[in-house]
Amino acid sequence: MARNIDMTALRSFVMVAETGGVTRAAARLHLTQSAVSMQLKRLEEMLGQPLLDRSGRGVTLTLQGEQLLSFGKRILELNDEVWARMTDTAYSGEVRLGVPHDIVYPYIPEVLHRFHHAFPRVRVTLDSSYTRKLKRRFQAGEIDVILTTEDVLDAGGETLDSPRLVWVGAPGGSSWRTRPLRLAFENICIFRAATQNALDSAGIDWEMAVNSDNTRSVEAAVSADLAVHTCIDTNLPPYFERIRHNGMLPDLPDVRVNMYAASGPDSGAAQALAGMIRDAYRGASAVAAQ
Repeated sequence: MARNIDMTALRSFVMVAETGGVTRAAARLHLTQSAVSMQLKRLEEMLGQPLLDRSGRGVTLTLQGEQLLSFGKRILELNDEVWARMTDTAYSGEVRLGVPHDIVYPYIPEVLHRFHHAFPRVRVTLDSSYTRKLKRRFQAGEIDVILTTEDVLDAGGETLDSPRLVWVGAPGGSSWRTRPLRLAFENICIFRAATQNALDSAGIDWEMAVNSDNTRSVEAAVSADLAVHTCIDTNLPPYFERIRHNGMLPDLPDVRVNMYAASGPDSGAAQALAGMIRDAYRGASAVAAQ
């Protein structure tokens, strides 16, 4: 007798495992917590296996749950791909993409070009903003796919790249030699704290010369050699130059470029866009490794 896994229950299980809790999973799936809990219990009864360890705080997978998670992701990916490609309206409408301004280049324009040709009926809305704001909007369901620059990876995301944070200033500039070191940052720039901590640990005095809500103000101050800044080494604007400081400034940490994408039966276009972004980063990594 044929036995079939309940796809709805399987999707709830995978979402709980990826987000780390029933509450977050329910919000992402637009279901109540009780509905998600019932689906998890139904899946355990169907398979005759305990999938979650409920003895402690939070959600922990059992050995059987870890095994199912691996299979479940593959099953859902194939299900969503089949559904998207076999239904007339799967790739139509709108996909909302959020990307911090400093990693829009070099990959996103080419990805958008490829996506438009593959799915001409889907309109992509690009929101370039800060990581913290993008993550809030993604959690609220206002954006379908986001890229982030951060030092950790939250549940449900994947790391695409781990570039290094570097010191930058005006081409041929000398402001990096002054003490206290004059910095220029946006108020909510995620690299700001890491930069200040590195200077404090190295015992280097600093002051905030530009404290702005506007990226252009920071760019103007740095390119005029009035202050220095830090950014990802793989994407330096032409009006910035990497500072060759020979140890006069502290080394800075690596950062993560992470991606978070909506999942569910109506997320075929979002998953397709996420796949193209993933391929772009993987392709660049393969070239760099040669």
